[in-house]
Amino acid sequence: MAKIIISRENFYYNLNQIALKTGSKEKIAIVLKDNAYGHGLQEMATLASEYGIRYAVVRNSTEATAIRSLFETILVLGDRAVADEVLSFALNDLSDIEHAQAGARVELKVDTGMHRNGIAPEILDQALAMIRERELRLVGVMTHFRAADEMGSSFFWQQKRFAAIKAKVMDAGFENVRFHSHNSAAILRNNHFDEDLVRVGIAAYGYSELPQTFDTPPLKPVMKLTANRVSTRDLDRGECIGYGGDFIAPNPMRVSTYDLGYGDGWCRGNTFAPFVTAEGLPILGRVSMDFISLEGDKEEVCIFDDAQKAAVQLGTISYEVMTALSKEIERRVI
Repeated sequence: MAKIIISRENFYYNLNQIALKTGSKEKIAIVLKDNAYGHGLQEMATLASEYGIRYAVVRNSTEATAIRSLFETILVLGDRAVADEVLSFALNDLSDIEHAQAGARVELKVDTGMHRNGIAPEILDQALAMIRERELRLVGVMTHFRAADEMGSSFFWQQKRFAAIKAKVMDAGFENVRFHSHNSAAILRNNHFDEDLVRVGIAAYGYSELPQTFDTPPLKPVMKLTANRVSTRDLDRGECIGYGGDFIAPNPMRVSTYDLGYGDGWCRGNTFAPFVTAEGLPILGRVSMDFISLEGDKEEVCIFDDAQKAAVQLGTISYEVMTALSKEIERRVI
């Protein structure tokens, strides 16, 4: 089967760049949701823990349970809050507070402008009162920037709104609360970090979506996708490859089949604008469920070693390329 190669060296290099921004690796919370952005939950959690990361962020309790022994705290973004000494739970709505279990450690999300999740600032007092009434343990307050990777003013006015939220929470008498708003784009563009935590996702895996106008540190891709040869055949000029025969050999050529397809989460793409691998080989004909065809007979080929460049070809973003890859593909740390 195809393999995903994970570079420990590049991962730690990226974390070092973030630590230089925060002033300490102890302020980094590694985002491991959705199988660690496709890199492998267990593999990346282990590497992050060995590096010295103490905090993690995941999508649900299933992910949290798999790695709970590796971190001091784990923030769960999308499940009902229950009492737990390691897990804390995001509160995105008043209904989340109503359904939370007494004694649960919770982190209140406030909508400062993205309008996706989080309570409106106007009902902050109500939410804080409910948290007290339900006997929940407020350990964090957070927000999310809608356009930290773009030029414009929204990043700054969201910061101002969040500063006002912090003040109200502290004035209400809550103590030992961590405040965090920064994602990867925010920490990469900001040279004056003064919060308790940064939630680092895509930057840890080697990518920045910021325009070149921002002075950001270089990052190194952590993931490389390879595929193995299944079979080889020699084609005469005019012979076709795959379903529909979309590719017609322009001359005699040696072609091999490799063990990667849309069943593995690889994009089917466009036959007439074929994806070109990191080694300069265009996919020949249609992508099948389990196979692709390439010219040559190498035993192993590199499909991509930079998901951002792959995404440009596929008309999407690096996040989708990586998270779409099947959990069944072997992840190997080197």
